[in-house]
Amino acid sequence: MKTISSLFNEERNQLQTDIDNTTSIEQIVKLVQNRLDNLERIYIEKLNLAQVRLASFFLDTLRQSIATLAAANYSQVAPTEQKQFTNPSTNLFSSRLILTLLKGLIYIGILGSLFSLTKTTPGAWMAILLTSLLLGVEVVLQLELNNQQNSISSELLELPKPLLRVDSKVFLDHLSDALNTIDLAVARVEDGNKHEGDLAIEELPELLNFLQRLMGASKLDKPQMAYELAKLLPQILMSQGINAQVYRSNSDRNYFDFEPSIDPDTKEHVTLTPALLKGDRLIRRGRVIEPAYSSARE
Repeated sequence: MKTISSLFNEERNQLQTDIDNTTSIEQIVKLVQNRLDNLERIYIEKLNLAQVRLASFFLDTLRQSIATLAAANYSQVAPTEQKQFTNPSTNLFSSRLILTLLKGLIYIGILGSLFSLTKTTPGAWMAILLTSLLLGVEVVLQLELNNQQNSISSELLELPKPLLRVDSKVFLDHLSDALNTIDLAVARVEDGNKHEGDLAIEELPELLNFLQRLMGASKLDKPQMAYELAKLLPQILMSQGINAQVYRSNSDRNYFDFEPSIDPDTKEHVTLTPALLKGDRLIRRGRVIEPAYSSARE
């Protein structure tokens, strides 16, 4: 019988490729859950009832855990945060504009004063030239600074777009570990069932106590005492979850072996040994003597 881990490993490469080619978390969740459904249908075909129940419980829990991946989502910047980010730039721009106007007025005043001196002082033209050159350098530096600040501001405003991805290898490694845990749990159930069937008689104290008392009654040659002890057998079997079923007209005939009566006048079924059942599982078939010409045989 193949384990669910081995079945998963046969499809792992294809599943990893499908996950890598899928960008939506919801699609990845559906993809993995559908693969688990297919694995479960193949896996439980060879399991007994107790193993099927245990494996289904673990797989349902695993599917619910995988579904929590769908809660992951992209985070967006709140409008209030953008507003707080842009307000300082606006205030700074207003301050620089006022400072630039003041500088312009100062340069105009200096140039006006120098022009008024040209009539009396010829050397004033050199001061006017140097002042004009300084004004030009100031304008060029201011334009360069504004360009750098605009570039930095645009880079800050362009927030990196979040990209949510699933690491397929890490995800499938954890999934494989979970499936291996299911195999171990199912194997323990199987080993437990085998051990239960291989119990030695010394591990059943109720049965040993009954046999001990029955042997004592036989040694004392007290048939009535042995008869009373025999009435305790159903109680002992019930303590182990075993039910003794006597054949009746509505009983399941598959639980019994039938032998024809050698007495042609016999009209009733006689149960020689009852059938032993544990739950719905037949442990020992019973034996029944039936009429030689009963309707069941006909």
